[in-house]
Amino acid sequence: LPTLLTGCSGQSSKTVSQDPVSRTDILFDTVVTITLYGDDQEQHLEDCFSLGKKYENLLSRTIDTSEVSQINQAKGQPVTVSDETLELIEKGLYYSELSGGAFDITIAPVSSLWDFKAENPAVPDSAVLEEAVSHVDYHQVQIDGNQVWLTDPDAGIDLGGIAKGFIADKFKEYLTGQGVTSGIINLGGNVLTIGEKPDGSAYTIGIQNPFREERGPITALEVRDCSIVSSGIYERYFRVDDKLYHHILNPATGYPYENNLLGVTIISKASVDGDGLSTTCFALGLDKGLELIRSIDGVEAIFITDDYEL
Repeated sequence: LPTLLTGCSGQSSKTVSQDPVSRTDILFDTVVTITLYGDDQEQHLEDCFSLGKKYENLLSRTIDTSEVSQINQAKGQPVTVSDETLELIEKGLYYSELSGGAFDITIAPVSSLWDFKAENPAVPDSAVLEEAVSHVDYHQVQIDGNQVWLTDPDAGIDLGGIAKGFIADKFKEYLTGQGVTSGIINLGGNVLTIGEKPDGSAYTIGIQNPFREERGPITALEVRDCSIVSSGIYERYFRVDDKLYHHILNPATGYPYENNLLGVTIISKASVDGDGLSTTCFALGLDKGLELIRSIDGVEAIFITDDYEL
């Protein structure tokens, strides 16, 4: 285990109620569970899920009326977006640049061809994929004030790689603003902790054992007040003729990355950074991914290789 945790600190609140309240719902096609300690937290849970719906309606590529969809449908014309959508697009461009395009928020033409939830998922036609790849290039995203447009009318933005982390951070910001000092936000495996447990102890967060769920976690982390985000080939995938196809797509080829990694977990302060970095580090592979993490202060990573080594 890496020594934990740089950049993550907790505050003690010994008087908070020990009994958690929890709520689970579906947002962004993923199971979201928020658990809060303290009295009278039900309204805060309610508010978070309302907030989540708001962000889903701004940011989802698959909701026709979302601001992201409006950009994608505008055929290169400027679209005026909210501050939140702008903030996330700019964060996405930051990670697109940091990864040298290995993570690219204009992957939509490619990601829309892969349906990992279909009853009988299929590998897209290679010629169709090749055509889609020709429209992927984050340099096509142009911003002027709150106006966003794409210089290639057939390009498209997909923020799925970082939206969950962004929303988790917004939930935490809201909750801490309401005086919540203890809780866990879990957006489909993006885990963000608020403070520490009411008794002053750390949260124990298990890291999923890829493809071996019945064996329990591959490792566990003791954390306070920080984010743990995992990206891996075991999250959404299908097999055709014994070949595994997973959802972390290479913008250069249109096909899933093949790099001897099963997953990457990022420990950071903000969940949006964990999201951006987990996909980026997976895309870069073990050596370049480690190099990147070592160059960033206050962030740690766990890489799981395909022989189940940490």
